[in-house]
Amino acid sequence: MNADFARRPAEAILNADEIARRSAELMLGADQAAKLLGIVLRSVRPGGGEVTMVVRPDMVNGWDTCHGGVIATLADTAFAIACNSYGVLAPAAGFDITFLEPGRVGDHLLARADERAVKGRTGLYDVTVSRLRPEGTPGEPIAEFRGRSRTVGRPLFD
Repeated sequence: MNADFARRPAEAILNADEIARRSAELMLGADQAAKLLGIVLRSVRPGGGEVTMVVRPDMVNGWDTCHGGVIATLADTAFAIACNSYGVLAPAAGFDITFLEPGRVGDHLLARADERAVKGRTGLYDVTVSRLRPEGTPGEPIAEFRGRSRTVGRPLFD
């Protein structure tokens, strides 16, 4: 056991779920784009998380469907929560998104991110964006997103 770790008071030692929660709260607290879009944290866990958003009239494109950039931002937010859930800064290195169905005004969307692999400083995460059913369960996917992160080694908090 690391001697510095052993000297820390018990209340300062966080478990993995607490680190994930604090990381998500810190990041979302400063994320002005997520606030503007009404993105809300639903859950977080080490390597994963969920966010939701309601499609508003000001989020649609010229075809009266949810703008792809808005859906990508929702997915990217879930991805960011997942790859930063270990308490270490891990910005995006890139992502791809495939749109399967359009979002519509009034849709409650859920983006669920799951870690697929971490090798060295590189992480790979999949995000599924679905409409939420009235009972709160995910429906059919409307988009699939794959994100790549690159850990830079800076702790998010003490």
